[in-house]
Amino acid sequence: MTIYDKVKPMEITKKQFTPVAQEDRKKLDFKAGDTVRVWSKILEKGKTRLQAFEGLVLCRKHGTESGATFTIRKVASGVGVERVFPLYSPNVDKIEILRQSKTRRSKLYYIRTKAVKEVKKRLKSVTLSVNKDKEVEVETVE
Repeated sequence: MTIYDKVKPMEITKKQFTPVAQEDRKKLDFKAGDTVRVWSKILEKGKTRLQAFEGLVLCRKHGTESGATFTIRKVASGVGVERVFPLYSPNVDKIEILRQSKTRRSKLYYIRTKAVKEVKKRLKSVTLSVNKDKEVEVETVE
């Protein structure tokens, strides 16, 4: 008796295991550069609530496969925050496309460094000028 004799073949089922409308998610036409709002379900103290995460889509990976993901970046109180969402996750309630834009690249990872350079540029534009009365004035140049 071999190990293969003990294993029973699994029954093939045609059930859909996720409550997500996969065809609707497949038809969503958003790409890198678009601004989207993702409503995700969060479980707190036995209750489920919806939380929105709105930002710029940096990339979409794996097309429309079952493991497809997309990365969203937003700036919250001066800090860049990125989240990766699975496209077909049951924890993602809905995806709203707010603004579509044309980009020349499919992955916009360079925006991370571009945002840092922009912040440094703004910090350099703030100049301190000292008056004769020893008062410090802050002037911003935009």
